[in-house]
Formats: sequence, structure tokens, C-alpha cells
Amino acid sequence: MLGYIIIFTIIGSILSLIGGVLLLFKKHLSETLVLDLTSFAAGVLLATAFIDLFPEAISGTENHAKIFVYALSGMIVFFTLERFFLWFHHHHETTKEIRPSVLLITIGDSIHNFIDGVAITSSFLVSFPLGVTTALAVAAHEIPQEIADFSVLLSQKVSKFKTLAFNGLSALTSLLGAIITYYLAERITVLLPYIISFTAGMFIYIAASDLIPELHRSSIKKTNAWHQTATLLFGIFLVSIIKSLINE
Repeated sequence: MLGYIIIFTIIGSILSLIGGVLLLFKKHLSETLVLDLTSFAAGVLLATAFIDLFPEAISGTENHAKIFVYALSGMIVFFTLERFFLWFHHHHETTKEIRPSVLLITIGDSIHNFIDGVAITSSFLVSFPLGVTTALAVAAHEIPQEIADFSVLLSQKVSKFKTLAFNGLSALTSLLGAIITYYLAERITVLLPYIISFTAGMFIYIAASDLIPELHRSSIKKTNAWHQTATLLFGIFLVSIIKSLINE
């Protein structure tokens, strides 16, 4: 099982960096592509939370009310983390060569990726199919996030090598989180339904608070609206198909 966890965590980390690496070679990615990736990621996250994570969490305990308390906790924790990092960025920006925003992005990504690693392993400990769909969801939402992070770092005049290094190092923390969680498996078995529901809350928050609002802020055109809706639905459809195929 550890082998699968490591493989899927590494694959997720590599996939998440693809968007950022493309940005290194192409200065400006089209807004349409970025928005398509964003809407796809939102669909994958929502489908994984509601179709996969919640049913597994509910089936793992008789205390169903507690499941939704932990989901709410996941949303609140991520809201708090985002508010803290945004506040710190706003109050500590300077004109130094490596600005606090650069370190802040790296630290924030590292914490986020560590939690992603915990989520992936926790899902694999419940079932193999759940682990696969969770890893897919993590990779999907990280792609537009990494594009944004690369854009900020490059705008801060950070070299391409350092930009890739910062993001590569932060991506490795997901593997650290995954391995630590695996070796704590015996101690956290009874907590798995609640960790899974926490992950569901995290995914819902990212989709509803970060990704979907980004789509609403984009230029409104009828064709774009239909296109983004289609890619969001495709993300939901893809999770459903993968879940069905793996369960067979």
C-alpha cells in the first residue's frame, strides 16, 4: 500500500507543476486555458467530496452528525489559513530582492501540500479507489494554483530556476505528509472517517471559495460561460467514471 501512496502522491505533485512549467516557457498562458483548468478542477473537487469522500466517511462511523462537523472544520481551517497568509502578505511587503511574499507562497504551499499528502494517505487507508480519486482531485486543483504561484514569483523578478525550485520543494511536503500519515495508520484508524470528512470540507472550500469565484471574476461571455460549465461538468463526470471503473 505504501508503494501506491508514494507513486500517486509523486504523480500528483508532478502533474500539479505542469501548468507552472508551461508558464516558464510561455510567458502568458491564454486566459481561456487557465479558466478551463480552473472550472475542471472545481468539478473534480466537488465530485470527489460529494460522490466519494462523504459516502465513505458516513459508512465508516455511526456518528453521522460528527462527519459534517469535521467537514465544517476543514472549511474553517482553510479559511483561517488563507486569511492569515493574505494579512501577512499585505502588512509585510517590502522592496527586498526576495520579498516576504515569495517566502509566504512557499510556506503556504508547503503547508497546503502537507495536508494534501495526509488526505491522500488517509483515503488510501480507507480504500484504493478512494485514494486514487483523492489523488486526482489534489492534482486537479493544484494545477491552476501552481500557475498562479509561478506567475507571482516570476512577477517578483525571481529567476526561473528559483521559481521551479521553490515550488518543487514545497511539492515534496505532500510526500512527507503522506509517509508520516502512513506510519501513524494504526493510531489514526478510528479517526479516518473524520479525516476523510475534513478533506471533503477542504475540497468544497477550495472549489466554492477560490476556484468558482475566479470564474465569476472573468470576463462574462455567453460562449465562455457554456464552455466553463461544460468543463466543470466534465470534471464531475470524470470522477464518476474513474470511481465506477476502479470499483469494478
